[in-house]
Amino acid sequence: MRVITGIARGRRLEPLEGEDVRPTTDRVKEAIFSVIQFETEGRRFLDLFAGSGQMGIEAISRGAKEACFVDSSKKSVAAIKRNLKSTKFELQSKVFQMDFHSFLAMNQDEFDIVFLDPPYKTGLLQEALESVVECVKDTGVIIAENPLDEELAESYGEFMLDRKYRYGKIKVSIYRHKDFLQ
Repeated sequence: MRVITGIARGRRLEPLEGEDVRPTTDRVKEAIFSVIQFETEGRRFLDLFAGSGQMGIEAISRGAKEACFVDSSKKSVAAIKRNLKSTKFELQSKVFQMDFHSFLAMNQDEFDIVFLDPPYKTGLLQEALESVVECVKDTGVIIAENPLDEELAESYGEFMLDRKYRYGKIKVSIYRHKDFLQ
């Protein structure tokens, strides 16, 4: 696992070990950032269910002003902190060890880009999509990664499905505010 491009290009990131972990592949990560390539610089990125933090780190490397990493796992938060230290991105980052419900309940910030990749087929993605729309700017984008056979709604709050992409057995869904669909 590595940073694909930007100021930390090529930097290796520490992956999480274990059967319950499924990091976003470099292929899918590169495709996602290709979709939002002109929307990242100077923006605020929320990496909910952050795992090792690779998506938020990629965003900072590509010019995001700040990334917020949220994961309930102590092991994940430790890996995020080590990866932030190795990329020297600690100052542009906020790390929270808590479940997404607690984070969204206490959060006062708005984000430009939100990335969601919770454990598959648990219902967490659908729950998170319903809740996270409250902290996304109208001009923002929500990106959800899930398996092909897991259904998502066409809209969550004011955010509508804009596009879907398929990468093998993985689906990436892009949601935008109804007033800003491309």
